[in-house]
Amino acid sequence: MNKNTAIAIVLIGVILIGFSWYNSKIYREQEREKFVKDSIALAEFERARAENPESFVPDSLKKPAASIDTYLPQPVTYRDSMLSAASVMEEEITILENNLIRINLSNIGAQPKSIMVKNYYTYDSLALMIIKDGGSNLSLDLYANEQLSSANFGFIKSYSSDNSVSYRLYMDQTSYIEYNYILPEDSYMLDLNIRMVGMNSRIPRNVTMLDLSWTLDVPRQEKGYQNEKNYSTVSYMFPNSGSAENLGRRRDSGSEQLRTKVNWFSFQQQFFSAILVAKDNFGGGDLGFTMYPDGDPSGNLMRCTANMLVPYSAGQDVSIPLEFYFGPNQYRTLKSYDKGFEQLVPLGWSIIGWVNRYIVINVFNLLNKHTSNYGLIILLLTLFIKIVISPLTIKSYMSSAKMRVLKPEVDKINAKYPNQSDAMKKQQETMALYKKCGVSPFGGCLPMLLQFPVLIALFYFFPVSFELRQESFLWAEDLSAYDSILNLPFKIPLYGDHVSLFALLMATSMFFYSRMNADQMNAGPQMAGMKVMMQWFMPIMMLVICNNFSSGLSYYYMLSNVLTMLQTWVIRKYFVDEAKILAKLNERSAAPPKKKSKFQERLEAAYKEQQRQQQQQKKKR
Repeated sequence: MNKNTAIAIVLIGVILIGFSWYNSKIYREQEREKFVKDSIALAEFERARAENPESFVPDSLKKPAASIDTYLPQPVTYRDSMLSAASVMEEEITILENNLIRINLSNIGAQPKSIMVKNYYTYDSLALMIIKDGGSNLSLDLYANEQLSSANFGFIKSYSSDNSVSYRLYMDQTSYIEYNYILPEDSYMLDLNIRMVGMNSRIPRNVTMLDLSWTLDVPRQEKGYQNEKNYSTVSYMFPNSGSAENLGRRRDSGSEQLRTKVNWFSFQQQFFSAILVAKDNFGGGDLGFTMYPDGDPSGNLMRCTANMLVPYSAGQDVSIPLEFYFGPNQYRTLKSYDKGFEQLVPLGWSIIGWVNRYIVINVFNLLNKHTSNYGLIILLLTLFIKIVISPLTIKSYMSSAKMRVLKPEVDKINAKYPNQSDAMKKQQETMALYKKCGVSPFGGCLPMLLQFPVLIALFYFFPVSFELRQESFLWAEDLSAYDSILNLPFKIPLYGDHVSLFALLMATSMFFYSRMNADQMNAGPQMAGMKVMMQWFMPIMMLVICNNFSSGLSYYYMLSNVLTMLQTWVIRKYFVDEAKILAKLNERSAAPPKKKSKFQERLEAAYKEQQRQQQQQKKKR
């Protein structure tokens, strides 16, 4: 770069900076002139109303009703003329957007008026609105010589750019409340910094908390009302906590008073959330929600309310830093913000949640990198789980086979001790037989118990898996909701008003799997009842439950049953030979007896003590 070029670049920079400064100065002067005109207009209005209060009604007071009419700004005369002018200011909308969300901000209350999440749609293929026009009211309530609510005033827009905007509410020439919004690129987060400039002369010095209230009507987004309702609630998280709390799911309403600090709270719909974070923590507050009935004409799911305390310390310039999240409840997206948002996804408690977070989700995401067909992903996930637990399954079948082979010997022991008084001796000899043959009576149960957490984990995972939302497979339009091949003209209690084919196939596969394993159960009246329950009651119960659940879940259980039946056939044909098992057991039985285990020694000691007590009782009689 030569000298002339460098000088030219510097001059251009100086000109741009000077031009920017001059435009900013002109803008501030124009805003001030507008403010003076509004104040003069207000003074004329008040004079005219004083002269003829019955006949003079200004057009500025004739505003249309909003959805949340309880919180509408009301025309009131305030002590300060600037506040009175602000209370009748016309609404002006400013748009902030990036590639993920579009936010319409209103100068009335300096708050979000509507928020659309891009790249996603409702079940009816409409734009997905986390906040509908008129469905939200955010207000900072404080006492500054008189009781004020920010939602009642029109703020002056003091600055605006592509990704930020600032609003001011003047009390006088030097005192004002400022809302600064910033929307970063590629983010669902919206930063809000509330500044209180020169308010220390108006707010009493003993005030340490201000009230922040937010009411939001959460709109319907998903196919099934009941399923969407079951996974929607109000959640919150304490500072430095490892888990989020909620006001309850599958409920029509809920409320809670929080007396300790809270880091953030969330108005949570099944797959999308509106979260408000206090960087310095809330001082406590009240949270609540009420569900709208199915078929609400406004298309709302629930009304959420929050009345929170925000810390305030007297000073010339006080900041209250806040953050909003408006986006999907996708686990990896929520986790990327490192604020504990991922705790909103109900993946289950204790070991169930651990299995989902560290095994199921990782495997699911890995498969998703190679294919976008979620029906195929669920199939591969099912195969993966079956392969991983196959050693346990084989061990379980081998143990069951050994127990069946030993059944004639166990029957002989039962016949030898028919009396109830000999129950201890009968158990002792049975355990001795098992030990001699190298058989564990719990060998068939333990592997199944180890598989149980995986089955429960997937029961939690599929209905809340954001990846399945609106993903179609075969006849199912949405794997996160129920599939329907027939809509009924009436509603069956618990079952619903439709027929889910995946749920029907799952129940059918469960029935045949139960019949296939019926011969593995021991004979007897108790086992007969168990067979009836497993073959009929369980499939019917699961059919009723899964008819309104995620079709992806029913599809997984159906695949699991079919693959388990195939696995059972392979194991019985190629791994379990009862004749060889019997020969091995006889070989072990003929071997020299091993040292008794501690359990067997305790069992024998207990039996001897029982015999001694029985003999003493006989002598007393």
